[in-house]
Formats: sequence, C-alpha cells, structure tokens
Amino acid sequence: MPSVPIVRLDRVSKDYLEGEESRHVLRETSAEFAEGEAVAIRGRSGSGKSTLLNLIAGIDSPTSGDVWVGGTCLSRLSPAERTLFRRDHLGFVFQFFNLIPTLTVLENVQLPGELAGRAPHEAADRARALLAEVGLEGRERAFPDRLSGGEQQRVAIARALVQAPRLLLADEPTGNLDDATGKAVLALLDRVTRQAGRTLVLVTHSVAVAAMADRVFAIEEGHVVPLAPGGRRADG
Repeated sequence: MPSVPIVRLDRVSKDYLEGEESRHVLRETSAEFAEGEAVAIRGRSGSGKSTLLNLIAGIDSPTSGDVWVGGTCLSRLSPAERTLFRRDHLGFVFQFFNLIPTLTVLENVQLPGELAGRAPHEAADRARALLAEVGLEGRERAFPDRLSGGEQQRVAIARALVQAPRLLLADEPTGNLDDATGKAVLALLDRVTRQAGRTLVLVTHSVAVAAMADRVFAIEEGHVVPLAPGGRRADG
C-alpha cells in the first residue's frame, strides 16, 4: 500500500446551525487515505457521509481543522480557489447523475474540458475517448433522457475523468440503480480508477458496495473510524 496520503483530515469538525441550535456533524476527526487505494465510507443516513465528501471536494469548508488533498490545504483556500482546484484535480460522481438535459452525451462530457480552457475539438476528442472507455461509443449524439440510469451514470463517470484526476469521489453512485446495473457501474468505477492508479473515495450505506474497497471506514458519532473485515471497528 502506498504510504503517502492523497487525502488527510486533521482534526476536522463541521457544524451546522439549525435555527438557534448548532448541530455537530463531524467532531475533530482525523484520517488519511493513500494514493491509489479505494476507500469506502459507510454510515447511516444523516451521519455525515456526504458532508465529509463535500469537505474533501472543497465544496464546503470545515468549521475547524484542515483538509489536505495532494499536498494542498483546501481549508486555507478561498471559495474561488477551491472551485478551480476541484475543476483541475478532482472528479465527482453523484447519485443523481447531474447531467445537463439540453446537452448531448458528448457535450456533457466535453463541457468540463472546455471550461478548463481546452479547445473545443480537443475537448470533444477527449470526451469521445472517455465515452468509448465506459462503453458508450455510438451514443455521443443522444440526450440524457434517452439513456437508461446505468448509461447516464456511465456518462457521469466519463465526465468526472475529463481532467484525468488523481482523486475520484463518488456519492452513493449506485443509489438510483437496480442491483445488476449497480454492480456493472461499480465494476466500471473499480476498473477506471485502478488501471490509472487513481484514488477512489466512495460513500455508501451498502455493505455490499463497500466490499469492493481496499479499506472501509464508518462515521460514528462524528468520527471517521476504520472498520475491520466483518464490519467491526478496527480499533475496537
């Protein structure tokens, strides 16, 4: 296992105000995820799984503590700087696909490349290659509403890979898919991350989905804790 962490959480806390009450989602939790490994984060609904992923992505910032990704402390960047960092270095796969319905499959995938400054023809070539890699060659001109759920998630995975990110984040990527389609999407995520040496951090409530990871963590009472095989706390 590589020893250099690509993600490091250093005493990270995250609180939200609900009316006049402060809700503590994460409580001074620390963890490290190594480059090239697949990590699954489990936890019940509302435990803070998506919050943790949003902190690693720089979509949100911690109340206290530091989030490091690839040697960059996201906690010390401005919102605009975090947006650019996320665009250039991270890939994000969502549960609800988040495809733009008025754009074709090809246009959805090439858009992040164009936003990053690539020439349209270069972005289109990159998008076509990625669509072929995820098994959607020939569907470039289709619109999202003409695709199955599994095909839409494949488009979303291709889009997340446009910038060749070292770190891929996935938020319940099989949550809207049937079992067979979900297994196919998981196999695809596993393949496209491992063959390129990428790190995958995936949040899920599913024990079966978490089983594909190298290491599994849970969020318990605001802390990210490692789980041993069988679901027990590794430190328990």
